[in-house]
Amino acid sequence: MKPAIVTAAVMLAIGASSYAAAQPAPRNNVCIRSYLIDRTKAPNDRTLIFYMKNGAAYQSTLPSNCPQLSLYGFSYVATPPDEICGNLQSIRVIRSGSVCLLGPLVQITPKGGGTY
Repeated sequence: MKPAIVTAAVMLAIGASSYAAAQPAPRNNVCIRSYLIDRTKAPNDRTLIFYMKNGAAYQSTLPSNCPQLSLYGFSYVATPPDEICGNLQSIRVIRSGSVCLLGPLVQITPKGGGTY
């Protein structure tokens, strides 16, 4: 196995927080401040929704299924400076310990709009 593949696998396994902090965000990548998140929801094992305190909502469709995500929920560690970034952030399913990478973050509800 190539060293780069092994390194990437190890980084994902430990949560990728230090790796994500060291890498520049891809062009047009959306990041949200963790302290502005009001609540989160996992409607299925491949979708996360971040509801913001200002009424906006951001959705991330994960690149692959994250087993038991919708059943047990997830935890994450925000990368400095307290941001959650699409395509860079990993999450961990609470009971199973599965580690999954976020897909892009897409704003689905404008600020102050919609009810949730």
